[in-house]
Amino acid sequence: MYATVRENSTVLGMAAIENTIAGSLLHNYELLCESGLTIIGEHKLRIFHSLLCLPDDSFEDLTEVNSHPVALMQCRDFLAHHPNLKIVEAEDTAGAAEVISREQLHGHAAICSKFAAPLYGMKVLEEGIETNKHNFTRFLVFCQPQRANLLRDIRKADKASLVFTLPDEEGSLSQVLSILSFYKLNLTKIQSLPLVGKEWQYMFYVDLGFDDYTRYLQSIDAITPLTQELKILGEYQNGRQTI
Repeated sequence: MYATVRENSTVLGMAAIENTIAGSLLHNYELLCESGLTIIGEHKLRIFHSLLCLPDDSFEDLTEVNSHPVALMQCRDFLAHHPNLKIVEAEDTAGAAEVISREQLHGHAAICSKFAAPLYGMKVLEEGIETNKHNFTRFLVFCQPQRANLLRDIRKADKASLVFTLPDEEGSLSQVLSILSFYKLNLTKIQSLPLVGKEWQYMFYVDLGFDDYTRYLQSIDAITPLTQELKILGEYQNGRQTI
């Protein structure tokens, strides 16, 4: 997906970045950083999971359930009540349904959105099987950097995503955080990932909320000399939450 967006200026990308139950999707942070693309928005979506199977199957016929590892984890209570079902991880939720449909895998079920059922000729056996009913996933929307200002109004931006590395010195992170606090920015998220090939060194992914764009820019100028490398992944509006 990231390669497609890089190669085609008419395409937008959308990727999950964190879930209220499963936490951060660390691999997507890495992919986004390496892609060179720019975040232009976000959306927080309430997640509903359903159990789908082939039309001729019933619950009694099921021996295996397929889905993405995060979706399986989000339905752990449901699965615990059905220990006879073999749990098999798949690359995608709806993709699991597509494979079952295409290969006519009787006895297999997919955990995914109920809206996948009519797409793949599947049957919904049960809806709302997610363990936590306050299950939301945050998605980021991104595009080629040169397209960003055509697709967003920077004057309405009140959130930014950054990534930076720091020198291996005492207090280096606390200095950066102190400056962000001084400029009255709201640190809504901080996520560290190890730098491959550099033992005990990390990249820090940070989400900042602000109500004054100029003050936010001043804070970036202030922390830049304290970092070894700083990159703004995107400036955008805080996404609304849909139920």
